[in-house]
Amino acid sequence: MSDTAFVLITTPDASTGQALTQALQKANPPFRLATSLVETGAEAVGSLKVRAPDVVVIDFALTGDVDAPKLLRESLRLTPHAQVVVLARDGAQESLRKALGDDRRSQTDAMDGGVYECLIDPPSIDVVADVVGRAARQALATRETQMLREQVDRAFDFEGLVGVSEAMLKVIKRARKLAGSKCTVLITGETGTGKELLAQAIHAASPRAGRPFKPLNCAAVSETLLESELFGHVKGAFTGAVADRKGYLVAADGGTMFLDEIGDMPLTMQAKLLRALENGEVIPVGSNEAIHVDVRFVAATNRDLQEFVRLGKFREDLFFRLHAFGALNIPPLRARPEDIPVLVDRFIARVNRENALSIRGVAPDALRKLMRYSWPGNIRELRNMIERMCIEAESDVLGVEDLPESLQGTTDIVPANVPSLAGLTLADVEKMMILSTLRRNQGNREQTARELGISIRTLYRKLKEYGMT
Repeated sequence: MSDTAFVLITTPDASTGQALTQALQKANPPFRLATSLVETGAEAVGSLKVRAPDVVVIDFALTGDVDAPKLLRESLRLTPHAQVVVLARDGAQESLRKALGDDRRSQTDAMDGGVYECLIDPPSIDVVADVVGRAARQALATRETQMLREQVDRAFDFEGLVGVSEAMLKVIKRARKLAGSKCTVLITGETGTGKELLAQAIHAASPRAGRPFKPLNCAAVSETLLESELFGHVKGAFTGAVADRKGYLVAADGGTMFLDEIGDMPLTMQAKLLRALENGEVIPVGSNEAIHVDVRFVAATNRDLQEFVRLGKFREDLFFRLHAFGALNIPPLRARPEDIPVLVDRFIARVNRENALSIRGVAPDALRKLMRYSWPGNIRELRNMIERMCIEAESDVLGVEDLPESLQGTTDIVPANVPSLAGLTLADVEKMMILSTLRRNQGNREQTARELGISIRTLYRKLKEYGMT
């Protein structure tokens, strides 16, 4: 952990404040600590407005126009992300009780609202320093989590492409950069990983967004028709050519041409495509006249093009032209299970919208099974499964009973050689489960605790532990 934690200490007792400052410096935490010591609530409020602290220490012996209870309220209002440590010594407990309320719910709400810990008659200043140090560590973790969350929010939905895993965020980051350029883009990945969706996202984020996006699956068109589909033809070029016809490349002029499964393109067509890539010229079948087009090429394949080059199945010059900026490789879903909860949420929202349903989400035990499945069909398989589950479900929360039978009775169906949760700790998975359940319950913490099978107090503790308060 890096950066500096700023601690604002407010106490009318200057000796206590100086002792705490010295104790914090002596503790030598694994991050930098900056402290500011003030003796009145008014000074503290002024400081809060100038610089937001990470930790606020409030001595409840504080009196005056801005007494301790008022400073506590102002601190929570002005700096909601700060961790507040409250000191109640020498009879100040009554003031603390009035500030937090008599009932346990009020006290719990205060703790959840930013009060890190209430220290009643702490035995020594070192104990206070230890708590403040832990609060600072928590504040820095919260700040870091918030920064990551903001980064995720920016990359989370890239023109419809969602992902929170490090692997997908790297793909999205590169895609964003490439989108603004004119360069040719090669996308690789297994079947069903979303290569066309990424191509659409690149087009939508590019200066060509208002122009056509033309997709063509090279493996779905016969070799005899592929040239006509791409380049067009003139009347009489072949039997059945009863009129001039524009090809995909002319139709995509000014926009983006997406060539899916380019690894299956015949060698003869590869040479003609290379000419169009290099010169921006298209010659329709049966014509000798070139048509100039301004097209940005995005290609995708599930093949190993380098191996195809070695085997003579793919032109080396075309490969180098496509691979000039390296490939955007979309990892398979089994390698990024942390993306599954957000993908599931997206698919449920879409199914709800298209079918007038009101499915709220997936139960934790069912989600665990989804995250441990190997997904040979990748995102396409997950999307189809969620759609079927939503349509056939008898409850507004998808449970294990709604899963296909092949998933219901199995605790781990990921092949032994595939680490489905590689790189994730138990804490990572737990945090994802909490976030997903909170989102499904629209922030209702009591309902979230019930669904997770934990007490509300445990949920509060976990939220604080993971910096999600």
